[in-house]
Amino acid sequence: MEARELTREDRSWAARLVARHNASSRVVSRGVLHDTLTLPGLIAEGEGVPLGLLHYRVTGEDLEVVVLIAVRRRQGIGRLLLRAAESLARSHRCRRLWLITTNDNRVAVSFYRAVGWRLVTVHRGAVRESRRLKPEIPECAADGTPIEDEIEFELLLRDV
Repeated sequence: MEARELTREDRSWAARLVARHNASSRVVSRGVLHDTLTLPGLIAEGEGVPLGLLHYRVTGEDLEVVVLIAVRRRQGIGRLLLRAAESLARSHRCRRLWLITTNDNRVAVSFYRAVGWRLVTVHRGAVRESRRLKPEIPECAADGTPIEDEIEFELLLRDV
């Protein structure tokens, strides 16, 4: 399995994957509406088959992971993509990688902690504001958990 840059040929697959996980190609983080159709990305691939996707944006000295999706869990796909994003961040002279998930996404929270990312803050009630930009964000997760808070994780790059 390897990670590579997202190409034009990958765009339709990536758009379908993001829409299946996020109800559209749009994603909101910290009050910013991202159209993933225009964001750069990384693909995890095994034997020519796409297994995961990471969309990102670089702003100043920060690389934001906007989307991270593994087609299959517990296969090293997410770890591979985050390592590739870290390498990319270093090449852009970034000092920090960061991302947002929501309070209902317990699997993601556990995963980010397990791979060494630090939970830096919980933005209480932030999803209410996100729904103004993206009304298709559901009120509750499939298990009934109210989706209310944005949880911010970061990875600091000390030796850039």
